[in-house]
Amino acid sequence: MSNYPAAYQVTKGSVLNVDKDFYGKIAADQGRRTLVDAIVIPIRSGKAWTVPAGHVFRIVAIDGPQVADFNMWNLHNPRERMWASRTRQLQQAHVSTFDRIWSTLPYLRPMVTITDDSLADYGIDEDGGRVHDLLGTRCDPYVNRMLTGEDFHFHCHSNLTRAVAPYGLTEFDVHDVLNVFQVTGLNDDDQYFMKACPAKQGDYLEFFAEIDLLCALSTCPGGDLSLPMWGPDAQDPLEVCRPLGVEIYKLDPALLEQWRSPEVAAYKGGHGMTLEQPHWYRGE
Repeated sequence: MSNYPAAYQVTKGSVLNVDKDFYGKIAADQGRRTLVDAIVIPIRSGKAWTVPAGHVFRIVAIDGPQVADFNMWNLHNPRERMWASRTRQLQQAHVSTFDRIWSTLPYLRPMVTITDDSLADYGIDEDGGRVHDLLGTRCDPYVNRMLTGEDFHFHCHSNLTRAVAPYGLTEFDVHDVLNVFQVTGLNDDDQYFMKACPAKQGDYLEFFAEIDLLCALSTCPGGDLSLPMWGPDAQDPLEVCRPLGVEIYKLDPALLEQWRSPEVAAYKGGHGMTLEQPHWYRGE
């Protein structure tokens, strides 16, 4: 493994320099939060929910190992949505406690900060796999049709599409995902691999909402990924599919006295262009 330095370096006072005391206190002080909603997402399905800024939400393995595909938007402006590729660069390809998930241009700000992760100690396994993956993306019916010649309507892309439809969004709004509880890596041929999910009943990944959010989650039709879904040994993994839970918490306002929702990127967006004013503007 290379020790070559990361392309984007954390500097003092930058938004990459996370206030670990603040976010650590949120995770540690369980007595200063109130459960306001709890959702169960059945197998091979998806659901969407909203989270106000300054609240915490958890994705929970309520019945054992199960991977999930997660999407996120600004509740008031769905053009601002999570940006998996930039998050890989600014944080890591696999995220955990104190990492942030960033929004797309021209907004570029933290949408959430991860406050707690029961699988934080998974580390790097013997195959180079890590958990909570931003390397891959959602499974979809288009690739499935291309590889198998068959239609299947419950891929994560389809699950997410159905989940956000009540909020006026479509499959054009579904985007690259955070694969929660999923172990992945790159093999010696630089190809993406997936391994069986290590989550146990009660494991969770917890987020602090930096802005008002619309979130959506798909319970992957591959279940815990312990059975092969492609190739000559492919099996239907229905027997290893399990539901997932989502818990949303309101925090004690005293915890948030010094916190402010992050502003959008300061760059004004000129891109070096000088646009000539129309003749009617100049009074011609």
